[in-house]
Amino acid sequence: MPAITGNEYVERIDRMKTRIWVDGTLVSGRISEHPVFKGVMKSQAALYDLQHNKSIKTAMTYESPLTGNKVGLSYLQPKTKEDLIKRRAMIQEWALSNNGMMGRSPDYMNTMLMAFASSAGFLKGKENCFPDNIISFYEYAREKDISMTHTFIDPQVNRARFYFETADEPIAAKVVKKNKEGIVIKGARLLATQGGITDEIVVFSAGGIQDKANGFAFSIPTDSKGLAFICRSSFVEGDSSFNYPLSSRFEEMDTLVVFDNVLVPWERVFYYDNLQVSNSFMASSSVLPFALHQAVSRQIIKTEFLLGVAQSIIEAINIMEYQHVQEKASEMIASLETMKALIMKSEAEAEADEWGFMRPGQLPLQAAVHFYPRLYPRFIEIIQLLGASGLIMIPTESAFQSSIRKELDRYLQAKSANAQDRVALFRLAWDITMSSFGTRETLYERFFFGDPVKLSSQLYFACDKKPYIRRVKDFLQKG
Repeated sequence: MPAITGNEYVERIDRMKTRIWVDGTLVSGRISEHPVFKGVMKSQAALYDLQHNKSIKTAMTYESPLTGNKVGLSYLQPKTKEDLIKRRAMIQEWALSNNGMMGRSPDYMNTMLMAFASSAGFLKGKENCFPDNIISFYEYAREKDISMTHTFIDPQVNRARFYFETADEPIAAKVVKKNKEGIVIKGARLLATQGGITDEIVVFSAGGIQDKANGFAFSIPTDSKGLAFICRSSFVEGDSSFNYPLSSRFEEMDTLVVFDNVLVPWERVFYYDNLQVSNSFMASSSVLPFALHQAVSRQIIKTEFLLGVAQSIIEAINIMEYQHVQEKASEMIASLETMKALIMKSEAEAEADEWGFMRPGQLPLQAAVHFYPRLYPRFIEIIQLLGASGLIMIPTESAFQSSIRKELDRYLQAKSANAQDRVALFRLAWDITMSSFGTRETLYERFFFGDPVKLSSQLYFACDKKPYIRRVKDFLQKG
């Protein structure tokens, strides 16, 4: 099967009958018609349709080395720097359709799985590790163009460094037994975004594992027996794209994943019961640099959009002459150019790894994700400062269809926009900065790759500082 269409994606998810709980109620019927999911599933479907849009000049597919079919380019294992640039172009083409607001669009997990498979050699010869299973699943996912979510975070019961569960009933998901069919998982994991509206869920350990029973990696269908997704409160407040221009279309539900004695077949187990691998695979493999490359590519598109919103406000209410306004917009411009430069530097410094795949330079990407959790909240603040009270006085679409339309047209007009267009712009700015959807986006970007302080520590230790120390010593000795 080649790259799928949007209809194929929707029909596949509707057929699965995955157990999804929304507001204490088990979802029944077609998931694609549920108010919580229909907007984001429609947006996701549009991404798959872009793979078949012949008017797009960006390459969205490539020929499968296994079948020759056209498959999604986000599955491409790069062998050259040009391949990395192709991947970035494709990722950004998809991001443009949602302006970077969908952090878990399919290319994210496609990239993660591609990196898993590209580093499968790391697992060869290690106890309870099955590298061939990773490669087989990668090929299956690529050829079927399946959608995936993932989870690797334990519930926040006790964040102490050396906390161990003592209860007989596990809270954090763990292997409770194994048999001839596979391993059995019981407990829970956070924080599966788009949980329940994908074909598969990939579950893996990202380090910090103290009990080998909690360390594993596997993938299973989302409708597996004993598996359930419990949703947080939805941030979809209505269908109107005028009232809720972003949340009505791009609200990606986050879920608690509950494993009630879920059987994972042996052919789907990537590794388990190996503490060293559970704590080192993510750091030693190519997963981090490729995931960073995908994320920064998307964040650039998102930043361009936020800059566009800020400048649209500036022009709409004619505040361009003020230097503090120019300074705020220039801050966003400088941040955008920095992000672009860092990803291009990562591609320029790419090198083939020990398995023959072209990894982007990791240090520039780590610098980018060091900055972005700090930059994004500042972008939000800038838009709030520029919009000021305009972000509060934003009547709804119905108000413009009522008898008070004349008053709205008179008193809510802007220098370069009529009242309805001005309110539409400011409702967009509100949905980015002040709605429940917008504040979730801010938190999401703050913690996209984990604790920002921890990311800074990783950057500090990743940077080879010895050449700079030598320069100081040489200078002092010459003096």
